[in-house]
Amino acid sequence: MQRRSLLVASTSLLATPALAQERFPNRPITLLSGFPNGSGIDIYARRMGEPLQAILGQPIVIDNRSGAGGNIASEYVSKARPDGYTILFGTAGTHAINQTLYRNLPFNVIDSFTPITHLGDVPNILTVSIEKRPNLRSCPDVLAAARARPQAVSYSSTGNGASTHLAGAQFASAAGVELLHVPYRGQPGAQAAMLSGDVDIFLNQSGPALGGIRQGLSRGLAVTTAQRLPAAPEIPTVAEACNLPGFVSTTWYGLFGPAHMPAEIVNTINNAVQRVINASDFREWLVMNQAISPPPVSTPAEFAAIQRRDVASWAEIIRRSGASVD
Repeated sequence: MQRRSLLVASTSLLATPALAQERFPNRPITLLSGFPNGSGIDIYARRMGEPLQAILGQPIVIDNRSGAGGNIASEYVSKARPDGYTILFGTAGTHAINQTLYRNLPFNVIDSFTPITHLGDVPNILTVSIEKRPNLRSCPDVLAAARARPQAVSYSSTGNGASTHLAGAQFASAAGVELLHVPYRGQPGAQAAMLSGDVDIFLNQSGPALGGIRQGLSRGLAVTTAQRLPAAPEIPTVAEACNLPGFVSTTWYGLFGPAHMPAEIVNTINNAVQRVINASDFREWLVMNQAISPPPVSTPAEFAAIQRRDVASWAEIIRRSGASVD
């Protein structure tokens, strides 16, 4: 009788939820983005999705919910179950900048999320339309026009408070000029406005910017990194081209889940993404096609430290630039 009781007890233990937990993942994973189709984030997410689902063995569903500087998608993920099946393609904009720019966020960019992995550092490229702005052939041309007539030179952005907005505000502040900011809802609209001549310049994210430059539609005048980009070594830095020593304005991409995601699920996604990023073909596409620097860190803890640092540093940049959200 004693042996039979022990056997029954052992069998019942195997049925407990902790030991009978389902393997992750066993169904499709939804990857949300707060920006529209055709944006740099969308391009990256879709390129990453195919190899990522091969590694994880489940479909990756890309869901773009644009608007409010990425806050719509962020809020949705912040309220999702922390089971790894709803994750967010975030940015320094959505998860550092917005904490200061928006006074009444329905979430906290740190406390409401679980950092999963860093996806790379993203520069901006100062671009102009070749057809519509033939007179703006260099950064000094842009600055001369801006100094001649304050707010006569306009720049588009992907939205109030977006990194493209702040890059423009930083640029104007550093150069001591007044530019007219014209926000659009996402990268495609902001780039189209520059190409059509509705605005004069666009400090576009590197991937979409290079697309327009290589098609012969736009001219790249300067990059916002400390060094020239391997993907476009012919384009000088802002420091070089605009005579603004030390000027740098870059952001990052990263994956986030809701707060309190189990460490084993976070690590499963992190490890799979690192395999994708470190594959030679993907890494070459990242550097030479999108001009994105591969992630300098790999662990969730390292990424969390970068996010916390940048919440504070962007708050100072916002204060100095005077950028605001209507």
